[in-house]
Amino acid sequence: MALTAETKSNYEFVLKNLVAGGVAGMCSKTTVAPLDRIKILLQAHSIHYKHLGVFSGLRHIIFRESFFALYKGNGAQMVRIFPYAATQYTAFEIYKKHLQAIHHHTKYFQHADKFVAGAGAGVTAVTFTYPLDTIRARLAFQVTGEHRYTGILHAAGEMFRQEGGVRALYRGFVPTLFGMVPYAGFSFYCFEMLKYFSMKYAPKFTCNKCERNTGGLVLNLPAKLLCGGFAGAVAQSISYPLDVTRRRMQLAMMTPETSKFGRMGMVTTLRIIYNENGIIRGLYRGMSINYLRAIPMVAVSFSTYELLKQFLQLDTGMKL
Repeated sequence: MALTAETKSNYEFVLKNLVAGGVAGMCSKTTVAPLDRIKILLQAHSIHYKHLGVFSGLRHIIFRESFFALYKGNGAQMVRIFPYAATQYTAFEIYKKHLQAIHHHTKYFQHADKFVAGAGAGVTAVTFTYPLDTIRARLAFQVTGEHRYTGILHAAGEMFRQEGGVRALYRGFVPTLFGMVPYAGFSFYCFEMLKYFSMKYAPKFTCNKCERNTGGLVLNLPAKLLCGGFAGAVAQSISYPLDVTRRRMQLAMMTPETSKFGRMGMVTTLRIIYNENGIIRGLYRGMSINYLRAIPMVAVSFSTYELLKQFLQLDTGMKL
């Protein structure tokens, strides 16, 4: 049966969004891969790095291991991030498109749809790709000379056999879901709203003409980066304690000292982290590096995605 023109257009829309989202995710994660690794080492209190700060930790990785050790786990990250980012951005566009129909029924949903679409997109993406995030965290936590896993497949097999099957690959999934709702929701909401206000109230400074698409306006690159960076800072500030909890649960079985977290749920893990280390050194441990990585990461991700949308003629511009 031949496809209708509308169906072909929908398939093309989804395919282009998958490509744009996946490439954007890969660019953003590679940009901050060294900061991602030291963040994991600090969050989970690695015995080799827990006494160090961000920059001293980065120097120690190079001195103790090698320069390329800064990117340890990035291969697994790329395997995970392409489908994750592709699914997230595509789901956001689809959810947003359908939710916008509610505007005609109630004025109170006009801005909430961006948050709901973003949160739904984040939950959708993380559900499909979470095992790869767990494996990537395990690989990044390893220190040269003390490796337990040789690669992605070996780590997955060992965890599956020794730690309880599929359940081991989804350890920490509940706090991830709880954290994903505010993180993805506020990320997309803040970016979309900042993009809207920039284009509406300061187009002279923040926009370029986009004649190729609709004759409307699109954000210029500096404005994309600023909007994305601010969105990342807001989202990370709200959801970070749950990210720490997720990492503790993911990495629980890596050392005897932290194995207790492997037998506990999200609430218990949160309470123990708070009781043992408090708020600053516990629930928000590594937050300074998280700002250093999250702001450029989200900025690069949104900027790359927006640029690819324009290149693939997915961005229809905004007529003012």
